[in-house]
Formats: sequence, structure tokens, C-alpha cells
Amino acid sequence: MIRHVLQRSLVKSLRSPHSIRSYHATTLPSLISTSSPEFVTKAAAMDELVAEIEKKTAIARLGGGVKAAERMKNKGKKLPRERLSLLLDPHSPFLELSALAAHDVYPGETIPSAGIITGIGRISGRECVIVVNDATVKGGSYYPLTVRKHLRAQEIARENGLPCVYVVESGGAALPHQANVFPDKEHFGRIFYNMAQLSALGIPQIAIVHGISVAGGAYVPAMADENIIVQNQGRIFLAGPPLVKAATGEEVDEETLGGGLMHSSESGVTDHLARDDEHAIAIAREIVGDLGYAGKRAVPPPTKPEDPLYSSSELHGIVGTDVRQPFDMRDVIARIVDGSRFREFKKEYGTTMITGFAHIHGYPVGIVANNGILFSPSALKATHFIELCSQRRIPLLFLVNVTGYMVGSKAEKGGIAKDGAKMVRAVACADVPKLTVIVGGSFGAGNYGMAGRAYSPRFLWMWPNAKVGVMGSGQLSQVMATVSRDPTQHASLKAEIENQSTALYSTARLWDDGIIKPTDTRDVLGLALGVVSREGIQGLQTSGKFMTWDGDNKGYGVFRM
Repeated sequence: MIRHVLQRSLVKSLRSPHSIRSYHATTLPSLISTSSPEFVTKAAAMDELVAEIEKKTAIARLGGGVKAAERMKNKGKKLPRERLSLLLDPHSPFLELSALAAHDVYPGETIPSAGIITGIGRISGRECVIVVNDATVKGGSYYPLTVRKHLRAQEIARENGLPCVYVVESGGAALPHQANVFPDKEHFGRIFYNMAQLSALGIPQIAIVHGISVAGGAYVPAMADENIIVQNQGRIFLAGPPLVKAATGEEVDEETLGGGLMHSSESGVTDHLARDDEHAIAIAREIVGDLGYAGKRAVPPPTKPEDPLYSSSELHGIVGTDVRQPFDMRDVIARIVDGSRFREFKKEYGTTMITGFAHIHGYPVGIVANNGILFSPSALKATHFIELCSQRRIPLLFLVNVTGYMVGSKAEKGGIAKDGAKMVRAVACADVPKLTVIVGGSFGAGNYGMAGRAYSPRFLWMWPNAKVGVMGSGQLSQVMATVSRDPTQHASLKAEIENQSTALYSTARLWDDGIIKPTDTRDVLGLALGVVSREGIQGLQTSGKFMTWDGDNKGYGVFRM
């Protein structure tokens, strides 16, 4: 059975012989009553929402459906997720990205997972970014969101120095959508541009051709550093037999035109000829095993991981599904961090913002979390803390539940615009890895200050209940009442915007890296911290060169806010 992100092996893989941390952090107390009516109601609502997301995800993972899978198997091929399972190390975790991409996006068409599987997994002991074309979905053709999902995977590989393995079976661009797939900067051609750039940076590019790889898709194996093709099954050509006949009058079959034997023995386009899917994957695993010191090696956690004192299952009843209902983010932190220990920073100042240091699966992290609306002191506190983490090279975790920055004459006179801008600038310029989890609302400029997608977090995930928008529904209703005197228009627009604010709408359009269950959050973050804590890598400068943890750019140090 295909492995998904949450497996017990993940916890074991993050174990380290190092001694327990030496700093003194406070064990967070838990005053939650799991039998209270409020907790029970919240938990039931979240349970229902999580079950709904799990059902949709399970359907998406079936790809093009039973009939398409049968057609593929009748040709002697492995299914896309079977190929993925064989490629990964046994009992190792796989962090799948954006499983619900393209959900209900294309009218009249169903494109599960945007027709492509992407994620981070371990191959021959090395963490790699893996991109798998799903030929059961429209023949593996590239829709606009397929391209975006592929490009996002390459972005993650670049930021974290991870080798890329492409499992190829694709008919190229979806021609009816060519205007939104082909010509622009972030369209299909960018995939091959990225492959060249990644290779130039020393990040290995490996391709396995299991089926057709035509037109622009032919450049995936052609741009790879090393590739494999399955004989009598893989095909690589710039134009198929019908187009060749139309263009030149030549009549030629697929195998002669672009088959594995021809490319391996005559054209030299491919490097290895495999007997079947399993043989091809075995060769790919050997290639990854022989990469030597290419890319960036994983760094073990500096301290021994410890389970939190409190059960993650209680998160459902703490948060619930109504973003208007407040909760204490410390109760969330206590169920994510090692030993439920948290060394809080400036606890008594700017109390609607929580900042402090903790460990997750043994990795150090600086946490920035909302406990209410952002006032000037909250913004200044966050700015100070972000600067501290940047100076100390500690990754940042943003736990988001924010309605925005405070408004009104008192706030404006107090300088909320400039203080909020300081926080936004600190987030934008922080030169350590940023991870973002939206556990509630992410509204207005609060989305910017809390490392929303525009601020390039290494990863951004949403809980099923999460909302993202310009403002919350309460404010939206009041604003709409003043600008629209037509109640019908008011109601329909409000319903439309409410739908556009949901986690499902967001993830379908790749505004995040996927919806995760609250109970999976700690393990997802542990795996992500292992990925971003690569040896000698902090990020990329605009020049395209990697910065090291002990780089020369010292900046101005820490300003007290």
C-alpha cells in the first residue's frame, strides 16, 4: 500500500542519539476540559470536516478512476502510485504536496491532483523531490495547474538542495488550454529552464520514461542529467507519427520513431534501457545511491525528540471550525512541540502575539503565533523576535489565526501602519527557512505579516477549517451593506467570497502546499524541518548561488522594537 505522510517510521527516522536540550523552557500547562460542551461541539465539527477532506483526498489519489487504471495495467504497466511506492525506500515517509490541486477548478472536467503527484521522499537514503505524471488522468497532459504544481516542486528542490526524480508518462501540454500553458514566463517551458538551472547548481536531475513523452514533454528526459527508458513501452519524440506524416510525408511507427532501443543504441537520448517498470525504478534507485555529495546532505536533529505531554487528538476540540471563536494558541503549541516545552519571549508585552523557542522532533524552531488581533506592540514584538531568529539561524514557524492589524483612529495615531510595515519587512527579509501553518483565519495584511504565500515560506499548509481572504465574514457583511443596497447581490457576493476563502478553494489553486489534518501537524513539521535543515544551506540569493549558514551578509544586527 502506498505510504502517506503520517507513518510511525517518520518518528523513528527522526530519532537522534544526542542528549536532551540544555536550555530551560517552561512546560506549557493544559487547562482544557475535554468533556466541556464547547470542546465536544468543536471536536465534532472538526471531525466531520477532516473526514470530508480525507474522503476527497482518497478519491483524488485514485487518479483517473478504475477503468483508466485497468487500461494501464492491461498494457503491463505499473500505476503511477505503484511506481512511486517502488521508488521510495521501504517504510520511509512520503510528504505529498497539494493532493487536492485542481479540485473543481476546470468546469466540466475532473483533473484529480492536477494529473501529477509531487512530494518529498527518501530514495536510497537520500531525500528527493519526486514528480510523477499520472497517465490515468487525461494521458498525463499538462493543464495550467499541472504546470504550476510541477514548478512548485522544482522550487522546493532549489530552495532545499534536493535532487529531482521525474517519473515520466505524459502527452505534453493540454492543447485546449495552450494559451494558459505554453507562452508565458511561468508556463510549460519554465520546467525545462528550471531543470537546466538546477543542474547548474549541482542539484541532480534524473528521469524515468515509462510511457509516451512527446513534444515539450520530450525535453524532461532530454534535459535530465541521467535517464532511463522502458523498452517497448517508453517513447520519446518531438512529434508523433501522425504529425510526422503530415509534416514530412514519412510513415513511421512509434517504436522506430522514438522507442527505447533506438534512443539507447542510436540517438543517445537515453542512458539506460530497462526491461520493465520495476527494472527502470531499480536503476533509478541505484543512480540516486551513486550521487555522492551532489546536493545537500540531511542534518540529524541536534537534540533527542520527545513526544508532547498532551494528545494531538485534542486539537480538534481546541480549535473547532468557526474562525470567529477564539482559542489560546499555546494550547496548540503544547500539542506540537517536544515535551510541550516552550521558552516564551516577551510574554508580558504585545500579548496578542506569542513568540518563543521550542523543538519539534529534535529540531530547534522559533515560533510566531497569533493570539488575537495585531496591535502595534504585537507587531514590534514579532519584528524583534524574527530578527533574533535570523541572527541565530533558527528556522521560523508561523502558526496563523489572525484577523489582521488593528484599525481605527487610536491605532493609526499610534503608528500601526509603520509598525505593521516593520513586521512585514522583517518577514520578507528573514534569511532563515520559514514554515507556515494556517490553523484558523488569515485575513488582510495579517496574512502578509504572518508569512503568507507571497512571503515565500519554504512550505505553507492549511488545516481543513482554515480561511484566507481580504477580511472575515463579519467585516465583509458590514462593508457589503454600505456599498450594495441590493440584498440579493449582497448575499450572492458574500456567498461567493466565503467559498473563495475556504481551505479547499485555496489548495485547489495551489495557494498552499496542501491541507493537513491537525493531528498530523507535528510530524509534517518534523519532516519539513529535516528538509530545510540541510547541511550548509540557508537559501538562495537572487544571483542563484546558495548562501551558507555562516555567510558574510551581517546586515544591521537586531534592532530593539
